[in-house]
Amino acid sequence: MEVHQVFLMNGGSGETEAMQVQPKVMEVPHVLHMNGGCGETSYAKNSVVQNKIISIAKPIIEEAILDLYCNTLPKSLAIADLGCSSGPNTLLVISEIIDTIHEKCCLLNRPSPEFQVFLNDLPANDFNSVFRSLPAFQDKLRQEKGAHFGPCFISGVPGSFYGRLFPDQSLQFVHSSSSLHWLSQVPPELDISTITPLNKQKIFISKTSPPSVIKAYFEQFQRDFSLFLKSRSEEIVPGGRMVLAFVGRRTADPTSEESCHQWELLAHALNDMVLEGIVEEEKVDSFNAPYYSPSPDELKSEIEKQGSFALDQLEVFEVDWDATNGDDGVSEYVQSGISKLTSGQRVSKTIRAVVESMIGHHFGEEIMDDLFQRYSKIVDQYMSENVCKYANLVISVVRKA
Repeated sequence: MEVHQVFLMNGGSGETEAMQVQPKVMEVPHVLHMNGGCGETSYAKNSVVQNKIISIAKPIIEEAILDLYCNTLPKSLAIADLGCSSGPNTLLVISEIIDTIHEKCCLLNRPSPEFQVFLNDLPANDFNSVFRSLPAFQDKLRQEKGAHFGPCFISGVPGSFYGRLFPDQSLQFVHSSSSLHWLSQVPPELDISTITPLNKQKIFISKTSPPSVIKAYFEQFQRDFSLFLKSRSEEIVPGGRMVLAFVGRRTADPTSEESCHQWELLAHALNDMVLEGIVEEEKVDSFNAPYYSPSPDELKSEIEKQGSFALDQLEVFEVDWDATNGDDGVSEYVQSGISKLTSGQRVSKTIRAVVESMIGHHFGEEIMDDLFQRYSKIVDQYMSENVCKYANLVISVVRKA
């Protein structure tokens, strides 16, 4: 089996088109990244929830990739995974896609196609860890598929998916999981209101947020998702497929607890630190998360308005905040000691691995341990009184001819 590794140093700019205002704003493409490495606060050790989401979406991915393959029988298959991050989840979907196609080829008595795999994330992603993981991935493919399988070309593509990343009609299948709820930027309306903060004592949409805050977030989501669809429509061949998984919400209300309560509890921890003089109140008032969890109707509306893709499937499912509860995935974390933690501590570690780059950039790294210790206690208390689940949306779309 022949496996090639290439690191591409040019990607999309990631900036939303048509934005004229240039306020002082968190530069999300340069700041946002999951915690790298394999330490106790790393994403690699604290991404059980994301693994569970991939597992639940697996049948939809398999159906889409088999439909694509059986309808075209391509000699070469170009696949992009957008928001690949690092750690054990990075190559999971790619491995499953390769397994699915290989099994189908064996049934059809056909040679497997060449695979061209593009792993994309923002430039600050831990790509070094991703590429260090490739030799083991290559060995596994050789052992399971045999020396004649392939070739498989693997490339890294740093850049924001809110813009072009690939040449025209160069992809056949695109996947993204647990990434598209991140916006390209904080809504500009929130960052230019420095004299009187619009979302005082909050860091995201809340029940007490004024309508202008909710409107700003929704309009930023609309701009971003429309640009994402437009960019992919130019890169995917007619008939090509996309499967996307988001943290979302079932209700039309963007202030619902399933949509925003993780952020509400984190704001609680920060405001406690304000009261103790550890964090400046202005720091909390000036931080706004570049995040939006859409509803099914909002996704459908943007897909229809943009017009390049036909919606094939849209599924909504739930995942526990503490995804290790009653789940087989606990076993792989026993040795690291995560099974001995409280639910609040596990949830806190999961959230820290995802948001620490932004929180630390704004508030300072020196408060991170204290902040997330407080957060874990707040989450433990909240989970003792409430059923806590993420709503996740998975959509499968087809590029129109």
